[in-house]
Amino acid sequence: MKHITFYLDFISPYAWLAFQKLPQSLMGLSYRVSYKPVLLGAILRHHGQLGPAEIPAKRDWTYRHVLWLAQRDGVDLALPATHPFNPLGLLRLALACDAKGEPNRYQCETLFRHVWCGGADAADSERLTALTALLNPKRHPADPAVKDQLKTNTEEAIAAGVFGVPAYEVEGKLFWGFDALPMLADYLRGDAWFDGPQWNSPAAIPSGLKP
Repeated sequence: MKHITFYLDFISPYAWLAFQKLPQSLMGLSYRVSYKPVLLGAILRHHGQLGPAEIPAKRDWTYRHVLWLAQRDGVDLALPATHPFNPLGLLRLALACDAKGEPNRYQCETLFRHVWCGGADAADSERLTALTALLNPKRHPADPAVKDQLKTNTEEAIAAGVFGVPAYEVEGKLFWGFDALPMLADYLRGDAWFDGPQWNSPAAIPSGLKP
């Protein structure tokens, strides 16, 4: 049985789509999943990137695209009242739900639905208070250990090569994006392509741009 580390941030609509479709995409395969909340903003800053919602034209396209994907795939998705927003409260709550900082699928889905279902303000303090009461976390989200764990998760993700979410790591191989789910499924099936030269060949291609 292969182990998948699913890196996620609840701010990402693509992470929500991937979270919902992963069981169907990997149906019949033997695997287990660990959900690892990370701070997408910190990952983007590390790589010198802006988020899709920070570029006006790309922001409009991103929202349009995820709404289309959701209706195509039968996933409940409504844009929150404000986006982007500060996801720290949700990420820390996810980690606080488990004594070891390993939220389960129900807890992650509840947090995702808080953001992406209903069209409300995901960062509203009253809603966050109600969400906390519903999930009844094992630790306080403001516990310094919880904050440190989010930082550690994010640093480990960067060290693993993560540059965005959703990302899935299996046996040292990293897959990125909602549209990488079929590729992940092929890897779990044991497709020989992943043992051939093409997996590593992109790293050998020199850049034609001067720094």
